[in-house]
Amino acid sequence: MITTYHRPQTLEEALTLLSRPNTVPLGGGTLLSHPSPDPISVVDLQALGLNAIKKQGNNLELGATVTLQQLLESEYCPPALKTAIKLEAPLNLRNSATVAGTLAACNGRSTFACALLAFDAKLTVEGGRLTVDGEGGTSNGQRSTVYGLGDFLPLRPRGLITQITIPLNAQSAFEYVARTPSDKPIVCAALTQWNSGRARLAVGGWGKSPTLAMDGTEAEGLEPAARNACHEATDEGGSAEYRMDVAATLAKRCLENLGANP
Repeated sequence: MITTYHRPQTLEEALTLLSRPNTVPLGGGTLLSHPSPDPISVVDLQALGLNAIKKQGNNLELGATVTLQQLLESEYCPPALKTAIKLEAPLNLRNSATVAGTLAACNGRSTFACALLAFDAKLTVEGGRLTVDGEGGTSNGQRSTVYGLGDFLPLRPRGLITQITIPLNAQSAFEYVARTPSDKPIVCAALTQWNSGRARLAVGGWGKSPTLAMDGTEAEGLEPAARNACHEATDEGGSAEYRMDVAATLAKRCLENLGANP
């Protein structure tokens, strides 16, 4: 139950408010619309100017409150990511759900998170605890930390996501299997490949977050990597053995798609 509403005009003001107990950010409001018996205060982010999409060199910079539909309609959004966004939520939710909120609240069935994990997307988090350095993230010595999405998802650190950065100098593919067109995938696979030969494969469809199956240069190892990532993937949606077979097939399809679209 929302008991207090704040609409800060600056990022600093928003961070001060969010440091209070039982206070959460309000982006698209798709999650906060669910009834809750606990009293909470919300901090509306609409006035902070975090809703822009910018192409900067080889990167695409997304403000935290960019909606999924806004990204889907952007001329810069890669086709594979468009597919993942359409599977993430129906149109009415895409018009309100924000990119940052979707990642902050996602689970392993999130096609959007799976695609961005393959892209090696970077998240700028303001006001969080600067506890991750080196391989986990980079700190500017002040209040912001840049996390790789693969490091952010397990930690879900406190703080406010202000920007998501996606590389555009790479090819990508996305494949999935679902029970019906309206269901979230039982298994999905996203593959991104750079001109250097680097390839990142992410798989999802179960658990708390998508899994990075491979980050390397040996493309022939994609199928075994996909299988290995599904060893403990048994849940009500399917067995680990089933997901291992399907993930390997989807990884192969992704690679074939990249070969067909050089």
